[in-house]
Amino acid sequence: MDEHPLRVALLFPGQGAQYPRMAAGLYGRLDVFTEAMDEAFELLGEEGKPLRDIWLSPRPHAMYDDVTIAQPLLYAVDLALGRLVLSWGIRPVALLGHSVGELAAATLAGVLEAEDGFRLMRGRIRQFADTPAGGMLAVAASTAEVEDVLGDGVHLAAVNAPRQLLLAGRREDLDRAEALLRKRGLVCRDARARQAFHSPVVEAAVAASLPDWRSTPLSPPGLTVYSAYTRTVLDPRTACDPVFWARQAAEPVLFAPTLDRLLTDQDCLLVEAGPGNGLTMLARRHRAVVRGRSRVLPLLPDRQLGDEADLASVLAVRDRFRHSPV
Repeated sequence: MDEHPLRVALLFPGQGAQYPRMAAGLYGRLDVFTEAMDEAFELLGEEGKPLRDIWLSPRPHAMYDDVTIAQPLLYAVDLALGRLVLSWGIRPVALLGHSVGELAAATLAGVLEAEDGFRLMRGRIRQFADTPAGGMLAVAASTAEVEDVLGDGVHLAAVNAPRQLLLAGRREDLDRAEALLRKRGLVCRDARARQAFHSPVVEAAVAASLPDWRSTPLSPPGLTVYSAYTRTVLDPRTACDPVFWARQAAEPVLFAPTLDRLLTDQDCLLVEAGPGNGLTMLARRHRAVVRGRSRVLPLLPDRQLGDEADLASVLAVRDRFRHSPV
């Protein structure tokens, strides 16, 4: 960092960022992270031990991208990395999560306790496992370029950048849309998801999750959270609304306009506290970062490079903070 340090905002990735042994190189070597992961597996109950084994295995599980594995592990890793950064004495000016990353941000901000978060995760595993077979499709296009393929079983699931979208739907509907978009010369690729998150396909699971949310104590955030569903700062009333949280799984993630609002409100050092560099890559293209007003700093390498690479990357970030006040 230079002689003009920026205030820190934490970014938390969601579905699609997962990979085998994500951040596992920190486990057993950094106390705060290790304790947070151990707590996560304990709070996950009978699912905890199998999930721990899957997380630590170097071989990808056949269902790694399924809600039953990816969602609880992403929530746990995001939360553990967020706690690690906070343990360095960092007081972030903002938290911004993508999909399940928003749940991790809300937990760190005190909207809900981790115990309730993992109880909700146990419920999500059951409620979403039997949703209709579907998926998500990443498309390098503007919303106008895909508008005519939406509505026929295909839904806009996320706006990640001005020309980076996620579509969701049943598999056969997505395949039909992909064929049409490729004929137009648009680049498409399957996202790492086995469910059609952020679309009406999961409405029944959302309805099933509502009683769990209604029984969860919710509080106004103690840290500033930007919601990728409201595109602005999460206000106390919305933060305490169980319907808002339950419906997130069926609503589109508006990451790009929310990041734009955050970087319009203030210049920040955007630290990605999660697996990979997906959100960092999106943020690098923002005009505030391109012009040097804001900066980006991922905690981890951009992909699985081994335990030593994980540890070296995180320790390098920690040491930069120690030698440059934020």
